[in-house]
Amino acid sequence: MVTRLQRYRQIADVLIKYGFGILVEEVIPGSERLRAFRKTPEEERSIYVRIRLAIEELGPTYIKFGQIMSTRRELLPPALIEELQKLQDRVAPLPFTEIRPVIQEYCPNLEECFDIIEEEPVAAASLSQVHRAVTRDGQVVALKVQRPGIVDLIETDLVILQSLMTRAESIFPDLRVYNLRGMVEEFSTQIRRELDFTQDGMNAERLKRNLSDVACVKIPCIHWKISGRRLLAMDYIEGVRIDDVAAIKALGLFPEEIADIGFSAYVHQIFVDGFFHGDPHPGNLLVTDQGEIAFLDYGLVGVLRPERRRVFVELLLAMTRTDVAGVIAALEKLDVHIRPADLDSVKDDLYIVLLDYREMKLERVNFAVTLRGLTDTLRRYHIRVPSSLMLMTKVIIMVMDIGTRLDPTFNFDQRIRPYLIEIATQQRLSPDNLTGAVRSFMGAAESLLAIPGNVNKALNTLSEGTVTIELENHDLAEIVNVVDRTSDKIIVALVVAAVVVGSSLILRVADLPIPEFVSLLATLGYIVAVIIGFYAIYSALRHGRTFQR
Repeated sequence: MVTRLQRYRQIADVLIKYGFGILVEEVIPGSERLRAFRKTPEEERSIYVRIRLAIEELGPTYIKFGQIMSTRRELLPPALIEELQKLQDRVAPLPFTEIRPVIQEYCPNLEECFDIIEEEPVAAASLSQVHRAVTRDGQVVALKVQRPGIVDLIETDLVILQSLMTRAESIFPDLRVYNLRGMVEEFSTQIRRELDFTQDGMNAERLKRNLSDVACVKIPCIHWKISGRRLLAMDYIEGVRIDDVAAIKALGLFPEEIADIGFSAYVHQIFVDGFFHGDPHPGNLLVTDQGEIAFLDYGLVGVLRPERRRVFVELLLAMTRTDVAGVIAALEKLDVHIRPADLDSVKDDLYIVLLDYREMKLERVNFAVTLRGLTDTLRRYHIRVPSSLMLMTKVIIMVMDIGTRLDPTFNFDQRIRPYLIEIATQQRLSPDNLTGAVRSFMGAAESLLAIPGNVNKALNTLSEGTVTIELENHDLAEIVNVVDRTSDKIIVALVVAAVVVGSSLILRVADLPIPEFVSLLATLGYIVAVIIGFYAIYSALRHGRTFQR
């Protein structure tokens, strides 16, 4: 087990190796005691390349953190994002003798569970490695086995990472706008979930249920009897990488059709289910000989609540329509706060981004470029956005990149807009929306029914003489005129009311012997009262409009 002091030493040595000695001296406490050997900095490469190489050498925690940060386009420069997306989570595999005890935690007698376990892994990453096996009943499975000691290393790294970010924010106050400590806390939650393979398996099963009606999508079944926190057994799937166009054609398949399947599957996950595969790296998407797309690696998933999905649909529709006001309104619904002083400049920049997309040809500007333009604008004005929006943006961009590799004529705008319009229509008529509408109507009805009681309370308060009115208008004559006109209207209203009441009484006793002209007068009184009433309503409405102007 690596102690915290040893880990600090390793981190300091790696940072110094790649030319970040000044950062070590500023951020790592006691760094002058940690550096036993000072290495020559490798500064001939660009700073962003050196950052990526340092992260890869620091190990799994920092690689995962870098991969998560690659989604935060609104925070980091595009060149750094490009390097972070190159982070490779590949390491030398451990000997099977070290992996075997982990498998035996769930299958104490391997011979009773498996006919064959291939000791040479088919894949190896920093958190786990995958071995192909055949169960006693003949099923071919993939065993995802957690690397021994990885949990302790990551927990140590998380403590150090939180300490480094806290110290960095205290030394460099300008960094506080990026909320580094908050990002580390969010990352800590995410990577701890990835270390629990039961969560991984449940994510796979939820995706399988959600995509059961989507054609040509395959999610492997989980074998829970031999699975747990450190071991996940699932169906082994044979296939080729989704970005290998030549291999797809060799299977007798059409890459354009594969692009459509993948696109439809992700639109369904994001905008219909609100639960989506968060790492559509080409290595995690395989194409089978049956023309199916198989999704692998379920550690990183995105979750969108229904109200968020509705807003994201509005956001993308506004972008495809070059509707800057719609984009700003959608961002506000997502609790994205734009400083009033920056609002006009943000609108101008967004308008240029959307205008470029509308006017330029597809081969020069596509929707991925537009999304990057949106995130670049947010970054320029230090505008924070929800991580769910940035993960969704990353997934859409990666799906578009794969789509254009498979089909150079792939047009996201033309394909996404019908989906969005249909989804928006369905969402308006969804049970949740109808329930919300009924709830709003009931609330309005309750408020309406409460008006008489509120008026009665106000009149009681007035009659008790407990209301104090302060007048700040210095034009007293105008106030007197307003009071006089109001008094006249009240007198007219009282007279009309008296006429109505009197006429009603007369007509009510029409069976008594009264002169005919009295009944005519009562009827005439009704007619006059109605005319005066309509005129009063017209006058009040006209006065209200004038006042509003």
